[in-house]
Amino acid sequence: MVEELTSGYGDLAIIWFDGGAHGPEQGGPDVQGIVEKNQPNTIFYHNLDRADIRWGGSESGTVPYPCWGTYHAPSWFANRGDSIGFRPIKYGDPEGKYFMPAMSDAPLRGYNGRHEWFWEPDDEKHIFPLENLMHMYENSVGHNSTLILGITPDDRGLVPEADANRMKEFGDEVKRRYAAPIAEIAGNGNKLKLKLEKDVTINQVVLQEDIRFGERVRTFVLEGKVNGKWEKNYEGSSIGHKHITVLEEMEVDGLRLKIKESKGEPMIKAFKAY
Repeated sequence: MVEELTSGYGDLAIIWFDGGAHGPEQGGPDVQGIVEKNQPNTIFYHNLDRADIRWGGSESGTVPYPCWGTYHAPSWFANRGDSIGFRPIKYGDPEGKYFMPAMSDAPLRGYNGRHEWFWEPDDEKHIFPLENLMHMYENSVGHNSTLILGITPDDRGLVPEADANRMKEFGDEVKRRYAAPIAEIAGNGNKLKLKLEKDVTINQVVLQEDIRFGERVRTFVLEGKVNGKWEKNYEGSSIGHKHITVLEEMEVDGLRLKIKESKGEPMIKAFKAY
């Protein structure tokens, strides 16, 4: 089956065995060998020897903070740490030499005690509400991870209408919240100032590094200017591809990003206020 799949249907982006691709040394078929022969450019996921992407350690659609995009080993599955907490794969390793960002996965029909990756009839009440999906987004994409939602076809071979509608609402809400920042800036160095109109109310800040040059920031502080004085509002560590900071609503005249520790010159792709 693997030989047919990997040789008869063109290029495949990803081969996903979810830990079921263990090879001859563990009593299984040589799945990895077949895949590497026929699909040299695919993402392979996964066995003890090779896991090209890193699971974030839960199926909640979230990862903890910080979640570094680098890791200490080329395959997380054989180096995932303790079998209960999965701390290494959840947090990553800021000094790791392998770029392996975490993925945050969850089934769309996982609400209110349900956790269903496959379609069943009369199960629409377990589709996650929009507020839960936004929590996932801000604690996956907003924690330097990627969000993977499990959406499966019904007995017609189509995505159910209720699921499709919720995903449309989800996409619309992400755009509503994050498509139009009040102000934004980019630049290199240890200090960036974001000018705002007087007494603007904000409650979120989005930071992004230019990860073509690596994740360089190690610790940072966000400060707001109130009545002419700078006040610390937030202190963090990992930024990476994206860090979403949710704050209490506040009126500020300006924002300042101070990078206290970095590995090389910080390269900030975006500093945005919402």
